[in-house]
Amino acid sequence: MASRPTTAASVPLVIAVDGPAAAGKGTLSRRLAETLALAYLDTGLLYRAVGRRVLAEAADPSDAVAAADAARRIGVDDLGHADLRDERVGEAASRVAAVPAVRDALLAFQRGFAAAPPAGKSGVVMDGRDIGTVVCPDARVKIFVTASPEERARRRHKELLGRGVPSIYARVLADVIARDQRDSEREAAPLKRAADAFVLDTTALDADAAFEAALRHIEAVTGGDRCR
Repeated sequence: MASRPTTAASVPLVIAVDGPAAAGKGTLSRRLAETLALAYLDTGLLYRAVGRRVLAEAADPSDAVAAADAARRIGVDDLGHADLRDERVGEAASRVAAVPAVRDALLAFQRGFAAAPPAGKSGVVMDGRDIGTVVCPDARVKIFVTASPEERARRRHKELLGRGVPSIYARVLADVIARDQRDSEREAAPLKRAADAFVLDTTALDADAAFEAALRHIEAVTGGDRCR
């Protein structure tokens, strides 16, 4: 029996949303997934889950062996811990993400999620730092969300204060700049914009304006056949 030809409608729509920390990609991605009825995966949580597990086991996040071992044992349940957004976990996540073996261990999971979205969804919105360049380089839609380091530090500082966490803006800014450098210069899948990605600078945009700009781009690329 001849196989049925692959059509655009039978291939999951993959929307890759990349960008540095605190640029607004998480908020944007969740809203896009909800609006378009697509599955959502915050790939950064995978690395945070690895970082958290390494810390919980009193290991060093920079220890490649310990980090890779933790990554191989990560499951969906690890993504539900309430402390994944803690600052120390985020720092650990940035370090384990620089380990090639960690990225290898998580790559298959991410690609499988994109190829077969859960709950019968017709596509996925995945946000991270290398979705459009490494994880899903053939994604139909690629969006690179960015903002100035100062604005991203201001947002992070405000978020921490809102959660009752002591924060000093100058220190948050220094951390943002240091993380940008580390993420951009790492050998394994560095943070960079895909050549065919739509650049969305949110420095002067609120969440609604960023969402509308992203949605217009998605509709332009897909012809509106998979949107609304």
